[in-house]
Amino acid sequence: MSSIRLACWNVNGLRAISRKGFFDWLQAEKPDLVALQETKISGDQLTAALTAPPGYVSYWSHAERRGYSGVAIYTRHKPLTVTEGMGVARFDCEGRVLAADYGDFLLVTVYAPNGKSGEERLAYKLSFYDAFLRYAGKLERQGKKLIICGDFNTAHKPVDLARPKDNENVSGFLPVERAWMDRFVKAGYLDTFREFDCRPHNYTWWHMVTGARQRNVGWRIDYFFASLTLKDKLQDAGISAQVLGSDHCPVTLTLSL
Repeated sequence: MSSIRLACWNVNGLRAISRKGFFDWLQAEKPDLVALQETKISGDQLTAALTAPPGYVSYWSHAERRGYSGVAIYTRHKPLTVTEGMGVARFDCEGRVLAADYGDFLLVTVYAPNGKSGEERLAYKLSFYDAFLRYAGKLERQGKKLIICGDFNTAHKPVDLARPKDNENVSGFLPVERAWMDRFVKAGYLDTFREFDCRPHNYTWWHMVTGARQRNVGWRIDYFFASLTLKDKLQDAGISAQVLGSDHCPVTLTLSL
């Protein structure tokens, strides 16, 4: 039985992280697929070194606003098709969703909006969530087996952040955001990391300014979700907290094929 290794990473600026060892990590780990969020790059800023590292081809969805948002997929295996966006202009203009169909599964990389800047942006985030759930449901009805990964910008449960009591009224852990995560899981998507590890103190994002990473005062907001139909294919899922270069760390998933 063969297996496929996937990684997902909010790089907080691809050009910045490329100067901090991203491509060294890529060549050392050699995952089959790497989904990125917050690339913060426009199409005219891409170079051959960024788009075609040895052994990989890449696909991109850019935000209209320069230096903002953006998602990408590096892959060692050319997909059957690649689709940008969800078909909703007010979200697609921010470069937040990219899907690659591999036949056995469809990989979706997603960068959910951050709702911390105010009520208007929180409302946008919640609307994005609802649109994304409809989008995923449509793909499921087409018979697709989904692997959905990315920065959801919400810690689902108290175990998923270091200080849940202190953050009950902070976007990223609001009851309304967590309720949507409940709906998402109930719709048939497995939190793959929790299929293998239910322990606390496993985080994927740390506030940079306060030195939170050194103290492991973090949040788990980056996920690999999988359709229930892929449950028997899951081999392993992990968090690579030791990998530096961004305020997020990579998360990983291994599947049998």
